[in-house]
Amino acid sequence: MRDPKALISTDELASLLGRSDVRVYDCTTYNTPAPPGVDEPYLPEAGLRTFREAHIPGADFLDIQGEFSDKGTRQWFMMPKDTAMLEAAFGRHGIGDGVRVVLYSVGTMMWATRFWWMLRSLGFDNVAVLDGGLDKWRAEGRPVESGDPKGYPAATFVARPRAGHFVGKDEVLAAIGDPKSVTVNALGPQFHAGLEPSRYGRPGRIPGSVNVSAATLVDPATKGFTSLDDAARKLEAQGVTKDKRVIVYCGGGISATIDLFLIHQLGYDDITLYDASMGEWARDTSLPIETDRS
Repeated sequence: MRDPKALISTDELASLLGRSDVRVYDCTTYNTPAPPGVDEPYLPEAGLRTFREAHIPGADFLDIQGEFSDKGTRQWFMMPKDTAMLEAAFGRHGIGDGVRVVLYSVGTMMWATRFWWMLRSLGFDNVAVLDGGLDKWRAEGRPVESGDPKGYPAATFVARPRAGHFVGKDEVLAAIGDPKSVTVNALGPQFHAGLEPSRYGRPGRIPGSVNVSAATLVDPATKGFTSLDDAARKLEAQGVTKDKRVIVYCGGGISATIDLFLIHQLGYDDITLYDASMGEWARDTSLPIETDRS
């Protein structure tokens, strides 16, 4: 594993709770169906209800759409270009130099891995994803609290942005047919095939992309990551090799970060996220799309 500190077990987290230099965050959002007449694939709902019901003792809550996304685009969850805004938001929640950050989410680790990817892109590396999230924590009978988030003392977050963590549609378009690149679709195989309706718009995939579904990289029994050996086999079987540039996408730039987390841990260097993903691509009729019928 390239970066062992980026993954934390429930045992290790339990031993760290209460330390003044540790910050724990629930990152959960729920994508709820859009009501009739609303032209959106879904509406994001911050997971405060389930946080109030039960959270890891001392945890704070991070609302990705409410505080950490670009409001100037129709796509949900887009990484803001305004670095100062992100510095202020993370600082409000007590994230800064000298603290260790632990991220978790409910039902799926993808919200935690999304924040991990965002923080890494800003040059903050002292951040770990809780393997199995709150589901594994509770399944083991570990303690939880209820109530509103109390937060942590404010900190000064200083971003040190790293280029290349996010790409737009032009770079994805240019990679089609490039033998030095591979584009990976983290959505399920039924959406990759494009043989049924898609909530994002036109059914199908980015032409030439391969399918390594995020769901196949998680152990359904524990809700934790699959082994690195298993992830490596699944990626290599689709031609995702370390000598290529790897672009990963999904529906809205969230579940793709499950793939990115493991690809990073396997030692791949040239990896990036198509942030707008199918939320943009499927709607833009100027962009090519491919299905198994194509």
